[in-house]
Amino acid sequence: MQPPGPSRPSEVDVGGPELLHMGPGDVADFGRGMPGGRAVAIVLPDPGISRRAGRLEAAEDYWRLSNFSRDTAYVVENLEGAGEYITVAPGRLGAPVPFEFSRVVLPALGGTVDFKVFAPQHAYLDEQSPPGAGELTVHPYALDATAKYFLVLVALCEPRLRDPSDDVLPGAGDIAERLRPLESCRGLTRSAVNYHIDYLSFAKLRLDLGDEPGADGNGRTGVKRARLASLALRFGLVREEHLALLPSRRRPVPQENGA
Repeated sequence: MQPPGPSRPSEVDVGGPELLHMGPGDVADFGRGMPGGRAVAIVLPDPGISRRAGRLEAAEDYWRLSNFSRDTAYVVENLEGAGEYITVAPGRLGAPVPFEFSRVVLPALGGTVDFKVFAPQHAYLDEQSPPGAGELTVHPYALDATAKYFLVLVALCEPRLRDPSDDVLPGAGDIAERLRPLESCRGLTRSAVNYHIDYLSFAKLRLDLGDEPGADGNGRTGVKRARLASLALRFGLVREEHLALLPSRRRPVPQENGA
């Protein structure tokens, strides 16, 4: 879970996001904060937000949202969908949210406030496993090849897939520009690419950047991109056949007048 940042975040990632890690069964309350110094895990400092507005609960491969408001609905947006969202009614407890990459939006005096939620690790059934074979195997790097974050990862790895000797990685702006010809990425921004890179780094591939040289300050984004590409290529998470997911690199040939 990624708590809210500044009201108008910069598109330049200079320190990486603050993350609240939750395992199955963990809960975290959100809101303005309780009186008497009793804090909530996710602070939303707007006077229009209830002191204890709701609760998140991590489940096995999804999460639940409780709305403690008596008269205000909350919205959960699917950041991988084309405008898909669900509404959690006032007083609704434990509403299941199946989205893997979500944004919770609450009405506030300043407009709206929001925070992002990355779903718990998903489990996948091995089709070759017979019934009664025991617990399911959880893939250590479960990636959805149809998700937008996967397109970002493929675009990041593209130069090395095409030429292993190429040690120059595209930046967030380069990746956004590379993917914009796709219908699903028309509105992709540099900031959105950075969010996907953070999601891949901390939620999906669980990179540990704590002891990396240059892993703080302005060098953090470059370190994350380099580690992501290295791990994805080393373990075959992104392969040459995935390049077909990217827009064609061929430019249309201009037609001559009268042709």
